[in-house]
Amino acid sequence: MAATQTQVAPIRYTHEVPVVQIAARRGWMALDLGELWAYRELLYFFIWRDIKVRYKQTVIGAAWAVLQPLMTMLVFSLFFGMLAKIPSQGLPYPVFYYCALLPWTYFATAMQSATNIVVEQQRVITKVYFPRVVLPIASVLSGLVDFAIAFGVFLALMA
Repeated sequence: MAATQTQVAPIRYTHEVPVVQIAARRGWMALDLGELWAYRELLYFFIWRDIKVRYKQTVIGAAWAVLQPLMTMLVFSLFFGMLAKIPSQGLPYPVFYYCALLPWTYFATAMQSATNIVVEQQRVITKVYFPRVVLPIASVLSGLVDFAIAFGVFLALMA
Protein backbone atom coordinates (compact mmCIF):
# COMPACT_ATOMS: atom_id res chain seq x y z
CA MET A 1 0.00 0.00 0.00
CA ALA A 2 1.45 3.24 -1.07
CA ALA A 3 0.68 6.27 1.05
CA THR A 4 0.12 9.47 -0.79
CA GLN A 5 1.49 12.62 0.62
CA THR A 6 -0.05 15.98 0.00
CA GLN A 7 1.98 19.08 0.35
CA VAL A 8 0.40 22.30 1.54
CA ALA A 9 1.75 25.44 -0.03
CA PRO A 10 2.35 28.33 2.42
CA ILE A 11 -0.29 31.03 2.32
CA ARG A 12 1.04 34.30 1.03
CA TYR A 13 -0.61 37.54 1.94
CA THR A 14 -0.64 40.34 -0.52
CA HIS A 15 -0.91 43.03 2.15
CA GLU A 16 1.63 43.39 4.90
CA VAL A 17 0.56 44.37 8.38
CA PRO A 18 1.83 47.89 9.17
CA VAL A 19 4.23 48.15 12.06
CA VAL A 20 4.22 51.26 14.21
CA GLN A 21 7.30 51.79 16.28
CA ILE A 22 7.31 54.38 19.04
CA ALA A 23 10.80 55.31 20.14
CA ALA A 24 12.20 57.90 22.48
CA ARG A 25 13.82 60.94 20.99
CA ARG A 26 17.44 61.64 21.59
CA GLY A 27 19.17 64.87 22.37
CA TRP A 28 18.23 68.04 24.17
CA MET A 29 15.06 68.71 22.24
CA ALA A 30 13.21 65.60 23.40
CA LEU A 31 10.33 67.74 24.64
CA ASP A 32 7.85 68.21 21.81
CA LEU A 33 5.99 71.40 22.62
CA GLY A 34 3.64 70.95 19.68
CA GLU A 35 2.50 67.62 21.05
CA LEU A 36 2.08 69.14 24.51
CA TRP A 37 -0.05 71.86 23.00
CA ALA A 38 -2.18 69.24 21.24
CA TYR A 39 -2.78 67.51 24.60
CA ARG A 40 -3.37 70.71 26.59
CA GLU A 41 -6.92 69.69 27.53
CA LEU A 42 -5.63 66.43 29.00
CA LEU A 43 -3.08 68.44 30.97
CA TYR A 44 -5.87 70.70 32.21
CA PHE A 45 -7.98 67.74 33.36
CA PHE A 46 -5.02 66.09 35.12
CA ILE A 47 -4.32 69.35 36.98
CA TRP A 48 -7.99 69.77 37.91
CA ARG A 49 -8.20 66.14 39.09
CA ASP A 50 -5.08 66.51 41.26
CA ILE A 51 -6.45 69.67 42.88
CA LYS A 52 -9.85 68.09 43.59
CA VAL A 53 -8.29 64.93 45.02
CA ARG A 54 -5.89 66.91 47.19
CA TYR A 55 -8.61 68.96 48.85
CA LYS A 56 -11.45 66.43 48.97
CA GLN A 57 -9.47 63.66 50.66
CA THR A 58 -8.15 65.71 53.54
CA VAL A 59 -9.95 66.61 56.72
CA ILE A 60 -8.53 70.11 56.93
CA GLY A 61 -8.56 70.78 53.17
CA ALA A 62 -6.78 73.91 52.01
CA ALA A 63 -5.62 74.68 55.55
CA TRP A 64 -2.88 72.08 55.08
CA ALA A 65 -1.24 74.37 52.52
CA VAL A 66 -1.04 77.00 55.27
CA LEU A 67 -0.33 74.81 58.29
CA GLN A 68 2.63 72.89 56.90
CA PRO A 69 4.95 75.87 56.20
CA LEU A 70 3.52 77.81 59.16
CA MET A 71 4.33 75.08 61.69
CA THR A 72 7.76 74.55 60.18
CA MET A 73 8.35 78.30 60.40
CA LEU A 74 7.38 78.28 64.07
CA VAL A 75 9.80 75.42 64.81
CA PHE A 76 12.62 77.16 62.91
CA SER A 77 11.91 80.47 64.66
CA LEU A 78 12.00 78.79 68.04
CA PHE A 79 15.13 76.69 67.59
CA PHE A 80 17.24 78.76 65.20
CA GLY A 81 16.01 82.20 66.20
CA MET A 82 15.35 82.09 69.92
CA LEU A 83 17.67 79.31 71.08
CA ALA A 84 20.57 79.34 68.58
CA LYS A 85 20.40 83.13 68.03
CA ILE A 86 21.20 82.88 64.29
CA PRO A 87 21.26 86.43 62.86
CA SER A 88 18.50 87.41 60.44
CA GLN A 89 19.85 90.83 59.33
CA GLY A 90 17.19 92.71 61.26
CA LEU A 91 14.18 90.82 59.85
CA PRO A 92 11.72 89.24 62.24
CA TYR A 93 12.46 85.54 62.53
CA PRO A 94 9.05 84.32 61.31
CA VAL A 95 9.26 86.39 58.11
CA PHE A 96 12.90 85.39 57.59
CA TYR A 97 12.23 81.66 57.82
CA TYR A 98 8.84 81.66 56.10
CA CYS A 99 10.38 83.48 53.14
CA ALA A 100 12.81 80.57 52.66
CA LEU A 101 10.40 77.78 53.54
CA LEU A 102 7.75 78.84 51.04
CA PRO A 103 9.70 78.06 47.82
CA TRP A 104 11.44 75.10 49.44
CA THR A 105 8.15 73.49 50.44
CA TYR A 106 6.80 73.95 46.91
CA PHE A 107 9.96 72.54 45.35
CA ALA A 108 10.09 69.50 47.65
CA THR A 109 6.40 68.73 47.19
CA ALA A 110 6.62 69.19 43.42
CA MET A 111 9.58 66.83 43.12
CA GLN A 112 7.95 64.20 45.29
CA SER A 113 4.62 64.31 43.49
CA ALA A 114 6.24 64.38 40.03
CA THR A 115 8.14 61.19 40.74
CA ASN A 116 5.23 59.43 42.42
CA ILE A 117 2.67 60.24 39.72
CA VAL A 118 4.39 58.06 37.14
CA VAL A 119 4.18 55.03 39.42
CA GLU A 120 0.61 55.80 40.49
CA GLN A 121 -0.64 56.17 36.91
CA GLN A 122 1.06 53.05 35.58
CA ARG A 123 -2.17 51.58 34.22
CA VAL A 124 -3.02 54.71 32.27
CA ILE A 125 0.49 54.94 30.83
CA THR A 126 0.48 51.37 29.53
CA LYS A 127 -2.99 51.48 27.96
CA VAL A 128 -3.38 54.84 26.23
CA TYR A 129 -0.91 56.92 24.28
CA PHE A 130 -0.31 60.51 25.33
CA PRO A 131 2.88 62.46 26.02
CA ARG A 132 4.17 61.00 29.27
CA VAL A 133 5.57 64.32 30.40
CA VAL A 134 1.98 65.53 30.89
CA LEU A 135 1.73 63.64 34.19
CA PRO A 136 4.70 65.25 36.01
CA ILE A 137 3.85 68.67 34.58
CA ALA A 138 0.28 68.34 35.87
CA SER A 139 1.42 67.38 39.36
CA VAL A 140 3.91 70.25 39.50
CA LEU A 141 1.38 72.81 38.26
CA SER A 142 -1.32 71.62 40.63
CA GLY A 143 1.08 72.34 43.50
CA LEU A 144 1.00 76.00 42.52
CA VAL A 145 -2.42 76.26 44.19
CA ASP A 146 -0.85 75.39 47.57
CA PHE A 147 1.98 77.80 46.83
CA ALA A 148 -0.47 80.63 46.05
CA ILE A 149 -2.41 80.03 49.28
CA ALA A 150 0.80 79.98 51.33
CA PHE A 151 2.07 83.07 49.50
CA GLY A 152 -1.06 84.92 50.59
CA VAL A 153 -0.19 84.04 54.19
CA PHE A 154 3.34 85.31 53.53
CA LEU A 155 2.00 88.66 52.31
CA ALA A 156 -0.14 88.91 55.44
CA LEU A 157 2.87 88.03 57.58
CA MET A 158 4.92 90.78 55.92
CA ALA A 159 2.19 93.36 56.52
